[in-house]
Amino acid sequence: MTINGQEYVKTVLTNVEQQNPHETEFLQAVREVFESLTPVFDKYPQYVKENLLARLIEPERIISFRVPWVDDKGKVQVNRGYRVQYSSAIGPYKGGLRFHPSVNQSIVKFLGFEQIFKNALTGQPIGGGKGGSNFDPKGKSDFEIMRFCQSFMTELQKHIGADIDVPAGDIGVGGREIGYLYGQYKRLNGSVSGILTGKGLTYGGSLTRTEATGYGAVYFGQEMLKSIGETYQDKTALVSGSGNVAIYAIEKLTQLGATVVAASDSSGFIYDAEGIHLETLKQIKEVDHERISKYVEQHPNATFTEAGDKTIWSIKTDLAFPCATQNELTAEDAKTLIANGVIAVVEGANMPSTKVATEIFQAHKILFGPGKAANAGGVAVSALEMAQNSSRVSWTFDEVDQKLHAIMEGIYSQAISAADEFGKPGDLVFGANIAGFLKVAAAMSAQGIV
Repeated sequence: MTINGQEYVKTVLTNVEQQNPHETEFLQAVREVFESLTPVFDKYPQYVKENLLARLIEPERIISFRVPWVDDKGKVQVNRGYRVQYSSAIGPYKGGLRFHPSVNQSIVKFLGFEQIFKNALTGQPIGGGKGGSNFDPKGKSDFEIMRFCQSFMTELQKHIGADIDVPAGDIGVGGREIGYLYGQYKRLNGSVSGILTGKGLTYGGSLTRTEATGYGAVYFGQEMLKSIGETYQDKTALVSGSGNVAIYAIEKLTQLGATVVAASDSSGFIYDAEGIHLETLKQIKEVDHERISKYVEQHPNATFTEAGDKTIWSIKTDLAFPCATQNELTAEDAKTLIANGVIAVVEGANMPSTKVATEIFQAHKILFGPGKAANAGGVAVSALEMAQNSSRVSWTFDEVDQKLHAIMEGIYSQAISAADEFGKPGDLVFGANIAGFLKVAAAMSAQGIV
């Protein structure tokens, strides 16, 4: 008996929901991808015969471990660590580490699942994975963070390797944390291999890696705007967040002629009608590690609004770049942005828009760049860092930036072409899902039932 694509996808999804009933973020990501895949299985029935979707949805490996560490008062603390090695069909597992109180298995699985397709879209030979801990770096001293990272890596190092699994940073894991993690790996293994990406430039890091995710999102948005004959020149923009992604999205948007008038952190958002002063923001967030409210002390014409009912998305804008965390942009936010005249939304974070918000943008024909495509710049340059480490070379900032720009243009082209081919012209969510899946599916099918 032949089963059509819709029946097959529905059957697999039902099984996933039954087996993971409490993993809300993971199921949200799965449903969003699965909705796009029906026409793929109609066109390639061999993938149904191979039960490829059911094989892909189950991670190859989930590692969960305790992370004991000692705080500055001498008290023993315990956190939980994770690494989900999701798919190695295309290459070594690749994906960041997130240190944040919200981290749990559902979040790490959703991030790892998204990473599979994101990495495939880059065209680089890397598989999908993700990891992290419910450890919160905020308010911790450098020594506390060092001790935590050393304990975390003591366990993680048993499961990773330059040709096996190469983690990077994510929320809560910046250059400081990567340095401590790398130092502990080297201490335990006597190796200076390219075991992590996002490293410092003095020990194997790549120029442009810090900027890559933010720059990449802006380059992707640039391609979106070209499709309607527009540019960034003289546009206003909102960028949520104030970490690496947000800061360097602001930097590149400003370079390309836009005025970014707002940014945020978990405490609230700042609004500066004259445009966010980037050097002030970098000093506050990258050097002083302070709350974003400090910005108004140096720029009294700016305002700070505490987190609450009013969000950054209430400000009138042409462009919205959600660059903070998952599900930060709600249906109500989407309606407000549309009422205020937004023309494009580019996801710099992983799944920052709720499913309903995404549907609202699409229903109103707003240009919408999904995270698994627009957010791929960071991992793309991570793969370039791996290549530099393997060949013992270092490329210039401009060389890496040019490669990043070309990769983001290629991702847009793949997504728009797949959307056209499978019957939903212009739908980048649909197109990115299919384009990424087809690459992984072809690799899995070629390798047999493994």
